[in-house]
Amino acid sequence: MAIPPLYEHQLEALKKCGSGKVLCGSVGSGKSLTALAWYYLLAEGDISSLMGEEYIPMDDDLPDLYIITTALKRDRFEWEREMAPFLLFTEGDDLLYRNTVKVDSWNNIAKYTGVENAVFIFDEQRVIGTGAWVRSFLKIVKHNQWILLSATPGDSWRDYIPLFIANGFYRSRYQFEKEHVVYSKYAKFPKIERYLDEEKLERLRDSILIDMDFERGVRHVHEDILVDYDREAYKMIEKRRWDVYKNEPIQNYGAFSYALKRAANDHESRQRAALDIAGQTPKLILFYNFDYELETLRELPWPEGTVLAEWNGHRHQEIPKAERWVYLVNYAAGAEGWNCVETDTVLFYSQNYSYRTMIQAAGRIDRLNTPFKVLHYWHLKSRSQIDLDMDRAYREKKDFNDRRNIQKRYPDFEEVDENERTETEQADGPDHKHAGAA
Repeated sequence: MAIPPLYEHQLEALKKCGSGKVLCGSVGSGKSLTALAWYYLLAEGDISSLMGEEYIPMDDDLPDLYIITTALKRDRFEWEREMAPFLLFTEGDDLLYRNTVKVDSWNNIAKYTGVENAVFIFDEQRVIGTGAWVRSFLKIVKHNQWILLSATPGDSWRDYIPLFIANGFYRSRYQFEKEHVVYSKYAKFPKIERYLDEEKLERLRDSILIDMDFERGVRHVHEDILVDYDREAYKMIEKRRWDVYKNEPIQNYGAFSYALKRAANDHESRQRAALDIAGQTPKLILFYNFDYELETLRELPWPEGTVLAEWNGHRHQEIPKAERWVYLVNYAAGAEGWNCVETDTVLFYSQNYSYRTMIQAAGRIDRLNTPFKVLHYWHLKSRSQIDLDMDRAYREKKDFNDRRNIQKRYPDFEEVDENERTETEQADGPDHKHAGAA
């Protein structure tokens, strides 16, 4: 088996690779293959093997390799398929190399804090904030070589703090904040008013990011379709704090946000729009958020001959082998970790709160080997206030924060619990073989 020859942009990125760098490219730009090529060269592999020539084995004494990825990618053996051309395997009786090769999820990163003198590939940016994953990450990088892969490494300077600390630019978060952060004096909660010396921060960021964007000759066409929403239900929820679906008072912001989204999403005009699009394309990937949407989508009168399949917390079905199909995918369960080059169309039936999740979902068809020159993305949106707020956050490349948006728009809504999370915010749930609930 030969290693797939690297594209020019991958070879250029490979020249800049080093421990502590971030391969930053859009979904489908080939970050995984480039990272493995970096490891291959670290282990005394030959550059000619990366140009499509015969495979030349690595040095016998190659370092252990640990890949920390999402639970979904681990369970679908995405990385095992990427590693096979390099003759790297996580298990087997007749292995060419005797080093340790391990693929595991971010949920288990703490298990590897004692590893030393190995190479780590961190797949997807999960080292934001101050949680357990960040603490484990900072312990690992002290004693190992590493590289991180991400399409969206950070939305603000605070997102870069763990990466800056890992590269030795700052000793701690405290030092970073002391040098660069000015907090608002009047906010009720810690709110950053501005950053100091942003030129330095830009230099530091640019020193670790390796840009993998390139001109692939594929055009993206995004179309918004305006649909209606249940105005009476929305008004009842918004004005009276009454859950019309459970027929009970709303007790917390999570239930409030969920009910507003349902009033926005659960309307027959949205269903008709989905059927119209399915009638225009024989193969359609449809992303949705909630179980009530799934139940409705299952019952729609899809065009004759349409085969339905699902990827969610209930069913993990493969894309149908049929002339006409609709693939129903829950954002939390299936926005990443699989690819499809059989269709050129994605329908976002409802909007997701996470900008990154939307980008990942769009990337399922945007691959290096897609045969299509134009990719179509349909967005169903209503004029409900919550849809407008989510759309604004997406256009500004930000995540929609339910708590802060509700506090800002509904200051009289006192029942706010910061530990509550809406159903769409469960994407990084417990680590099990079918992570991600619909």
